[in-house]
Amino acid sequence: MSAQHDILEVRGLSAGYGPLRVLHDLDLTIQAGERVGIVGLNGHGKSTLFRAIAGLTDWQSGSILFDGREIGGSRSQGPGRYTHRIVRRGLALMPQGDAIFHGLTVAEHLDSGAHSREAWRSRRDRREQVLGIFPPLRALLDVPVGRLSGGERRMVSLGRGLMTDARLYLVDEPSLGLAPKISKAMIDALMRIDLSRGAMVIAEQNLSLLEGRVTRLLGMHGGKLKRGTDLPIGRSAALEI
Repeated sequence: MSAQHDILEVRGLSAGYGPLRVLHDLDLTIQAGERVGIVGLNGHGKSTLFRAIAGLTDWQSGSILFDGREIGGSRSQGPGRYTHRIVRRGLALMPQGDAIFHGLTVAEHLDSGAHSREAWRSRRDRREQVLGIFPPLRALLDVPVGRLSGGERRMVSLGRGLMTDARLYLVDEPSLGLAPKISKAMIDALMRIDLSRGAMVIAEQNLSLLEGRVTRLLGMHGGKLKRGTDLPIGRSAALEI
């Protein structure tokens, strides 16, 4: 682990599903305090990268160091077999789409994200922090999630991922299917999350939502990451793909 403390160090990662290889010898390093944007079209590997880090692909090879510990390596079966261990080490994966249970209330959904013993004990305080990031949810705590709008459901899905002590947040397509105004509000909310102890990676198709808002932008094409440009916050980005 470097002196600057790399939260994530991926080296030579290949991964796929069945006979399909999606990621090709991919390298990626994320440092503490960073918000990194990965931009690319659907089908080019953004979600697969997140799933590989969480141990959810059918097969993979290569090294993944998370907070200095190896969570990668080679495997050919058993997607999800070790995901619970990776999550306990501080990974929060927020998948694209709503990923919700329609019959549960907003409060029940948020509380389900407090999966560790410590998080569960302090779930009320954590819920207040989430409501500070997503204020519209406060009036909806007792409402079944299936009755919410698309933007409200996305807030619940993201808020659930914020209920634990994550060192690394992987946020997959937060604007997917949302109107432009709601998409911008969603990204604004993600920018308010305190990263003093960790880092965040956001996968998006819409470059303009992340431009000037994140530490770095990387392009993904054909299962490979293309070099982006380091960005001072508040300046426009140049992205090479």
